[in-house]
Amino acid sequence: MTLRRAPIAPLALLTSLLLAAPAAAAVVPVGTTDELVAAIGAAKAGDEIVLASGTYAFDGASCAAAGTEAAPIVVRAAEPLGAILELSGVEGFKVSGPNWHFEDLDIRGVCADDSDCEHAFHVVGAASRFTLRRSKVRDFNAQLKINAAQVDGVWTAPDDGLIERSELFDTHPRRTSNPVTKINIDGGKRWSVRDSYLHDFQKEGGDAVSYAAFMKSGGSDGLFERNLVVCTTAGSPDGVRIGLSFGGGGTGAQYCAPAYDPDVPCEVEHTGGTMRNNIIASCSDVGIYLNRATDTRLHFNTLIATSGIDFRFATTSGVARGNVLTGKIRDRDGATHQESDNLAEVGLATFQTWYEDPGLGDLHLKGDVASLVGEAPAEAAVTDDYCARGRPGSGSFTLGALEHSLGDCATVPPPGPSGEGGAGGGTTGSGGMGSGTGSAGGGEAGGTGGAGGGTGAAGGGGDASSDGEGCGCRVAGVGGNDALGLLTAVLAAFALRRRQASSSRSDAS
Repeated sequence: MTLRRAPIAPLALLTSLLLAAPAAAAVVPVGTTDELVAAIGAAKAGDEIVLASGTYAFDGASCAAAGTEAAPIVVRAAEPLGAILELSGVEGFKVSGPNWHFEDLDIRGVCADDSDCEHAFHVVGAASRFTLRRSKVRDFNAQLKINAAQVDGVWTAPDDGLIERSELFDTHPRRTSNPVTKINIDGGKRWSVRDSYLHDFQKEGGDAVSYAAFMKSGGSDGLFERNLVVCTTAGSPDGVRIGLSFGGGGTGAQYCAPAYDPDVPCEVEHTGGTMRNNIIASCSDVGIYLNRATDTRLHFNTLIATSGIDFRFATTSGVARGNVLTGKIRDRDGATHQESDNLAEVGLATFQTWYEDPGLGDLHLKGDVASLVGEAPAEAAVTDDYCARGRPGSGSFTLGALEHSLGDCATVPPPGPSGEGGAGGGTTGSGGMGSGTGSAGGGEAGGTGGAGGGTGAAGGGGDASSDGEGCGCRVAGVGGNDALGLLTAVLAAFALRRRQASSSRSDAS
């Protein structure tokens, strides 16, 4: 009997495949602050860090690892809003790696000095495809701050971020001279803010100007859709409170894309932005402010008790169509726009005959809204309404954010697509600074104050698309279960080859 050496090629191939396979993604349960910080520090693509219900108190954490589009790094609560994160540092989560998703979290700034709680999330540089969903974030100067940073010596801004189905607010006026803006997106392409509830924000120091959200600093193709903005639920007239903006208060030249050069002025703050199907209420200044915003589209928004819409400065241009608003649509300081099918200068009293409590964003039907129904031709760029119901495929649309031909719908918080729950993990909204005492604020402010004053202070110049339902949470390609499947295939092929060789020898004998 002659002994034959086993072929080594399949074994060598198997060894090389196993060595090349990345470590399998993991579900990482955490129940303490130390475990959470350690899991974030050790995270790899595809990891899903799951927080048990309870309170986690810490200064902040660095999220530098890189997820992938197919395998993002997910940080989520095991139960919606069951994990309470109490942050006491200037920056809660400093996100510099791409593809981080945060879901179902209740995040609170707990600093004794408001200037010490700047951001719950600071998203910088290469951190593209950041996602925040179904979360509640309160009591920061800017709950989310996104801006460019140098990556390998090149200025880089995060792109394709998504903020959805979340609630952002403050429980008291921010006593600080720092910028106060609930979502501050400086630069980047294709950021989306949708189905979210932004309310109760006020700056009590410095210039007293605050915003719900803006995109600026040379960014492009941003989208605000189906959001509810209520600048105050308590009826407070204090401060200069502005709703949504492309351009904000402007950007220092050295922080403005694409030049990032102190000698090149930031002539265009945002290009190609869209606001559609938003409800904005009870703001002491304008509901929508466009500052050096080129080619902006304002489609079917409802603005209640604000001073209206400002297009401002020579590089600002765009279209306003199908909007219903208290106040006027104005061109200022050389801006130009086209408009059609808008209903402007609607008094608060008229809104109150139509809806239950319009100053608080409660647009349950109360009276006859026939004057709004079918008053605008269909718009191809608008396929649904504020409640994510499909608009008519042809014919005419109802003016404003709600398609009343489809009947009534709840508006506080934004319901979002069917079956997904409301903003902030399915809650009905939080108290904010007041007790929600009824319709508030606004009126025709004549463009004075913050946006009207044009000082550029709010949002400052001090710093530089949807991924579907996300959370694949597993490594694609050769890794984890894929590596096991490949191992099985190699061994099966090897066994088949041995059987075939044995059969051939038997036939020959």
